[in-house]
Amino acid sequence: MLFYYILFFVIAVSVLLLFLIVRGFKNPVNPHNTIPKDIGKEIKEVRFPSIKGKELYAWKVNVNPDFPTLILVHGWGRNVERMAPYLRKLCCRGFNLFAFDARGHGNSHQENHMTVVKFAEDIDSAIDFIVKDEYHHNKEISLIGLSIGGASSILAASRDERILKVVTVGAFSHPLEVMRKQISDRHIPYFPFIWLFFKFVKWRTKLDFDAIAPVNNIAKSSAGFLLIQGIDDKIVPLEQAHKLKKAQPKAILWEIPGRGHSNCHLEEGFWEKIGDFLVPK
Repeated sequence: MLFYYILFFVIAVSVLLLFLIVRGFKNPVNPHNTIPKDIGKEIKEVRFPSIKGKELYAWKVNVNPDFPTLILVHGWGRNVERMAPYLRKLCCRGFNLFAFDARGHGNSHQENHMTVVKFAEDIDSAIDFIVKDEYHHNKEISLIGLSIGGASSILAASRDERILKVVTVGAFSHPLEVMRKQISDRHIPYFPFIWLFFKFVKWRTKLDFDAIAPVNNIAKSSAGFLLIQGIDDKIVPLEQAHKLKKAQPKAILWEIPGRGHSNCHLEEGFWEKIGDFLVPK
């Protein structure tokens, strides 16, 4: 009888932990109401279609119709406000700028569980919207993506030849590796809890995570890559950037001492490094 009590307890704890882990990876929604007034150019609020009838919210900065367009992709649980420093620093460097809220984020249509694939789909939708806009004489597109926004930018570039250059900041090489680290950091054992969670996620999303992992797709792209990684990043370890660099030796890897996951943009020379990569002198 004791055996059944123990078995029931183990199952109950496993189900509870699985529920909490799944809930923990549900993207938080943070709507926003503030539009920066200090970037030197007007920010236009626009909405554009994504897949399955969803509509996305974006900030569009038109600088010159003959300039290329730089699409800015925020990270997990963030929104376009996270890209405000990039708008301020890059608007006068020869780009039109376009920052959008991915599905399930900010002021875009909601989506309960976002993935790197869904982020990449939203990037494709943003490119379609820009290319069809008659304002843009120059149809060249480059991307800057933060965290999962960077990982999805790599995936998008492997599927879309319209993307010429990609800058990532804190991008992971494989989604399951980062998820496993985040759960393990909470001292939850791999078996059975993390193992069960991965089985559930694969069943729920119906994704082949090896097939969509940035590390397995970066070499498929003809785009140029600048991979920026804080050496002290506790969310996406430095080894993830090393794996991306190994998979695409032509990529430029910039390791920044003393920087973590969300403060690389504070590094001296950060904006110059990005600007020189995107528009060589």
